[in-house]
Amino acid sequence: MHLGNAFSALLAWLSVRSCGGTMVLRIEDLDPARCRAEYADHVKRDLTWLGLDWDVEQTPQSERAEAYAAQFDRLNQVGLVYPCYCSRNELLAASAPHASDGQAVYPGMCRNLSQAEREKKQKAPSYRVMVPDEMVSFTDGLQGEYRENLLRSCGDFIIRRADGVYAYQLAVVTDDAAAGVTQIVRGCDLLSSVPRQMYLQRMLGFQTPQYYHVPLLVAPDGRRLSKREHDLDLGALQERFTPEQLVGWLSYLAGLQARPQPVRAAELSGEFDWSCVRKENIAVDSVLFY
Repeated sequence: MHLGNAFSALLAWLSVRSCGGTMVLRIEDLDPARCRAEYADHVKRDLTWLGLDWDVEQTPQSERAEAYAAQFDRLNQVGLVYPCYCSRNELLAASAPHASDGQAVYPGMCRNLSQAEREKKQKAPSYRVMVPDEMVSFTDGLQGEYRENLLRSCGDFIIRRADGVYAYQLAVVTDDAAAGVTQIVRGCDLLSSVPRQMYLQRMLGFQTPQYYHVPLLVAPDGRRLSKREHDLDLGALQERFTPEQLVGWLSYLAGLQARPQPVRAAELSGEFDWSCVRKENIAVDSVLFY
């Protein structure tokens, strides 16, 4: 985990503990090429070191393909799913990138292919779900009102990749429903995922949880902290700080403490209030951590 992961985890833990809820740990390891069992072990050790426990450990996503297939089939049976043969380069050439995440808005090139046209294709397809030309809106518990037209902002989106791996949006919606999740706390880089998840929830008859999208921790130049670049890696931080010192810094950055004084997570849960949490992304000067 890097510091941004720890920040989101702390706020999720404080929120759930402050209202006497049940904390669910889910290992999102859908992509076999990028995920290893030892990574999940590292996450658990890091959370435990920070003093963040959990009540339920959901089955890892890598072992839930049958559950995702069942929901995929439900969408397919009502005519919402179709195969897509487009390459990434074709999509980028056909449409300008989405302003928020650099993704191309899918223009629907494969939506109305005939069976004969599909049979001529010489590649395994991914599968997309059709979305309506309508506005989806919700009120985020921290960021406030958010509105998005799915057809115009992302287009029909992938729910199963060409290699058979089920996509994030379908997997998390299925898992949230299975675990009875009523509150989701995560980074605000995932705010634009909510309308897609709400659409799937509506089509599958699932309840929509309350969402809280917390600010990202960014470098002084505005660059997002990245696992790939090992920014403020928790393993390295553990060599220099106690859990209380790190939790104290994170709670200070969030707006929960006036000063970055050491504190245990359990000491903060009784007074946690979302109205105190900052909404804007937070610049982290690495000098503060030495």
